Amino acid sequence: MIRDITIGQYYPSHSVLHRLDPRTKIMGTVFFIISLFIGNSILTYGVATLFLAIMIKISKVPLKFILKGLKPIIILLLFSVIINMLFTPGEAIVSIGFLHITKEGIRLAVFLAIRLVYLVIGSSLMTFTTTPTALTDGLERLFQFLKVVKVPVHEVAMMMAIALRFIPILTEELDKIMKAQAARGADFNRGTLKEKVHGLIPIMVPLFIAAIRRSNDLAMAMEARCYHGGEGRTRMKPLVYEKRDYISYLIVLAYFIGIIVLRILL
Repeated sequence: MIRDITIGQYYPSHSVLHRLDPRTKIMGTVFFIISLFIGNSILTYGVATLFLAIMIKISKVPLKFILKGLKPIIILLLFSVIINMLFTPGEAIVSIGFLHITKEGIRLAVFLAIRLVYLVIGSSLMTFTTTPTALTDGLERLFQFLKVVKVPVHEVAMMMAIALRFIPILTEELDKIMKAQAARGADFNRGTLKEKVHGLIPIMVPLFIAAIRRSNDLAMAMEARCYHGGEGRTRMKPLVYEKRDYISYLIVLAYFIGIIVLRILL
């Protein structure tokens, strides 16, 4: 399960999505996520499915690798689906005591599951095709207007990118620690709940120490490279919109307007 956490990882390739400006991918992801909450019918989600499938095909990221990132949210997904099925008022289909599975509940649960799955896939697709450096630059340029109200845009974007990049690093570290403890005879699946919680201490302590050590190494590396924040900082590869970025914006806009029109008509 630990190795199934793919968010924050970058999948190197030479696809069109990889070559897009990070601002284009960020805005495209935002519009896609918004469209998931605008859609309210099978047809709108069918259009979203087609759009997402085309993006996955263009990205050249293996579908198996993308779907692997859904495993950590299975429990949350099942919990949300069951709650909506049992506690949504409407026309009852099955009744078990005070619990009622309604037609409206099933519809809401299906749409919620689709939204959650597509949200994770869409967000992961952005990180798979964008390096942490490009993601930081894209976030900083997009929120440049916040500097007017004294918001440290560069620092916030840098923290977000570092936090996102640390997810796969700490996941790999956690996997190593758990295997090392298992090799010493530790069993994390037996015992009472109290014993299981107590058994997490030999995992969390070295993980916390490893996180502190890595953050200290990162700070020293940034200081050695004379990093002093965003003021007066130049970039080796400045962000410049190209023809493919404008075409991508038009495609995303057409998709978004199509979802809105379908919602109004249906």
